[in-house]
Amino acid sequence: MRVSRVAIWLARKPLALWVRTRVRPEDAAQRLRGRGRPICYVLERQSLSDLLVLQEVCVAERLPRPSRRLKIGAERPRSVCYLGRRTGWIRTRVDRRPPGLLEELLAAAAVDPAFDVDIVPVAIFWGRAPQKEGSWLRLMLAENWALAGRFRKFLTVLFNGRHTLVQFGEPLQLRGVMDEGLDHARAVRRIARTLRVQFRAQRAATIGPDLSHRRTIVAQVLSTRAVRAAVAQEMKEKNLSRRDALLVAKGYADEIAANYSHAFVSFMARLLTRLWNRLYDGVELHHLDTLQQVAEGNELVYVPCHRSHMDYLLLSYIIYVKGFAIPHTAGGVNLNLPVIGRFLRKGGAFFLRRTFRGNALYPAVFMKYLGLMMARGHSLEYFIEGGRSRTGRLLKPKTGMLSMTVRSYLRDPKRPVVFLPVYFGYERLVEGDTYIDELSGRPKKKETVWGLLRTLPQLRRKFGKVHVSLGEPIALNDLLRKHDTATLDVRAVSAVVDELAQTIMVNINSAAAVTPVSLLAMALLATPRQAMLEGDLIRQLELYLGLIQAAPYSDRIKLAQLGESAMSGAAIVRHAESMQLLERRAHASGDILRMDERSAVLQTYFRNNVLHLFAMPSLLACCFVSNTVLRTVDLQRLAWRIYPYIADELFLRWREDELDEVVAAILRVFAERGLLEYSAEGDVWRRPPPTAPQAMQLSVLAQGTIQIVERYYLIVALLIQAGSNAIGQEALVSRCRLTAQRMATLYGLSAPEFFDRTLFDNFIRLLRERGVIQTSPEGHLTFDEVLLNVASDAQVVLSEQIRHSILQVAHT
Repeated sequence: MRVSRVAIWLARKPLALWVRTRVRPEDAAQRLRGRGRPICYVLERQSLSDLLVLQEVCVAERLPRPSRRLKIGAERPRSVCYLGRRTGWIRTRVDRRPPGLLEELLAAAAVDPAFDVDIVPVAIFWGRAPQKEGSWLRLMLAENWALAGRFRKFLTVLFNGRHTLVQFGEPLQLRGVMDEGLDHARAVRRIARTLRVQFRAQRAATIGPDLSHRRTIVAQVLSTRAVRAAVAQEMKEKNLSRRDALLVAKGYADEIAANYSHAFVSFMARLLTRLWNRLYDGVELHHLDTLQQVAEGNELVYVPCHRSHMDYLLLSYIIYVKGFAIPHTAGGVNLNLPVIGRFLRKGGAFFLRRTFRGNALYPAVFMKYLGLMMARGHSLEYFIEGGRSRTGRLLKPKTGMLSMTVRSYLRDPKRPVVFLPVYFGYERLVEGDTYIDELSGRPKKKETVWGLLRTLPQLRRKFGKVHVSLGEPIALNDLLRKHDTATLDVRAVSAVVDELAQTIMVNINSAAAVTPVSLLAMALLATPRQAMLEGDLIRQLELYLGLIQAAPYSDRIKLAQLGESAMSGAAIVRHAESMQLLERRAHASGDILRMDERSAVLQTYFRNNVLHLFAMPSLLACCFVSNTVLRTVDLQRLAWRIYPYIADELFLRWREDELDEVVAAILRVFAERGLLEYSAEGDVWRRPPPTAPQAMQLSVLAQGTIQIVERYYLIVALLIQAGSNAIGQEALVSRCRLTAQRMATLYGLSAPEFFDRTLFDNFIRLLRERGVIQTSPEGHLTFDEVLLNVASDAQVVLSEQIRHSILQVAHT
């Protein structure tokens, strides 16, 4: 396309009045100006409107204009070309031959060794701002993979020109290609191929990959060798004809496969914007720069924690409105409800059964579908915990999907795989009442359309803010280099999957968003009746805020804002009252703030969301519950003794060899805030007098983990009481659970995880792994003085009254 300079100028002015652009990356112009070489722009497709937008952006960003002439050849061509050029007026097609300008540039570089130029790919996306789209027509004309005709392009500019994204790619230095020693024709093809790869990556990262029709994907899955072999096995085992066995496989594929629709996703983005504005005070995404760094060129796998059914919608929504392709999301087949399931499929959901046991054909179909999605470059999302957490803590990871992802990559490593952990922070849950019922012992209700409709009246309540925080990404290749996976050995792959799962959980917790509600729960649930004087409560909240700022758990922790100002103790109290989480009772010595019993049970959920952030400070505070003075070496020994078990339970981030530094840092903060006094003589730490306000703060802080230590002591005490080689794990866990339930009833413990069977099992497993206990050939648990030393250290942390209470209930 040859357009005169005057025609460009005349057309650019009216277009500039209408079109509004956003440049990505934001520092693209600064980086290009800093390279100091002439620039030749390459547009993905031939389009006058794209060229005019690029011209306008270059003027605004003080970059060389594409209309400038390059000093090569007799015609001195302009510094822009098109990788794909439209041919024909009636039956339009794309000419994908390398543009002639690239050949001219290479020829000029061959003649003049000093000649060099930066070849810069620029992609223009029209209508990629779904949070601002205002009509169905705009949604239908939004950017996609299809080649737009001239009339459709005109309508796209007219209706979507106000929301245009201009994305500059990584510059390609011409002289760098010449130095590879390729002949002229191969060098041209190399440049064109590199540019196409960049454009495909940009487009896939922005609007999602080019997915064929669902029937085509299902057909590809059924034609794979692995599925054909599984079909043959199905025929043999169940005496089916080939046609019947293929129909069974097709039924599985249809049950699994998504049916993604760009138009439906754009429509839902508008609908969800209204829903979130009604439900929440805002949806905030933290660490967007992390996504920007890994989106292009990688197969992204989002691995969020699972708090609520809203997680599915929130993550896809906020990724989409920030300008990235939404992932294909794995969901349990229980969500494949009439009508609802169809809508979820159009939004990118695919479904899987809870178990693959006893069916060789189903996992073969599912594995090949998953591999095909990865090979086609579509990002994935699945919840590594398997189901929603009812306690607010991260559940032990389910590694089935992780294992299939790793194995699919090892069999066909087309694109590097990067796992992106995601943390959700809510202030109120839509399913809150349901969780309370389930924690009280009622059976979980099956998901139904009627059950969904029954929750609609709850949407009138105020749910506060939602925080979506991206954790540190994990490159699968970096992990594979640490293990021998060349032969696809089962043990090697299992080791990779186990380490990957643990790292994901740790990185989720390291990206926690601290909400006002979670801090309030940390403070009030540490008191016997979930009540405090207003002044004491504000001071305790200020202590938690100070600990987060002075000794941050990680550099990705985010403190939520309250309006335009930062959080403070008084502001948290006002916010909690506005959400009707607190009851205020007037008193002569100061107002008393409390939670009712039902609210307190649910608030354990939000306390557990951030408990890991205060685990180490709380553990050190526990040491002073029954001790006035302790040496530094004793504090470090106690921390070393208990930390591995708390770290396993709460997915803490520190290695055991880092504990001394962590303990020292926290003790310094304690001293700065007056919680402890240090004496260099004897290297000891002393708690404040009982009448000092800091003594109460230290005691309340200790309550965060003291129930965890009590639960550990309960297990150890019952095992010692039974005797070595006298009881099996199953019987011990049952006895522990019954005793814990009895204690919860007698002493008013509202935390449901105190008698969680899984936590008892995990602690006993870790005792075995660390060699504290063993299992005899008869299946009984055996121990020696090592377990007695653990019990002895627990006596230092727990007060005599607590120990006697545990032993009394256990004996009864």
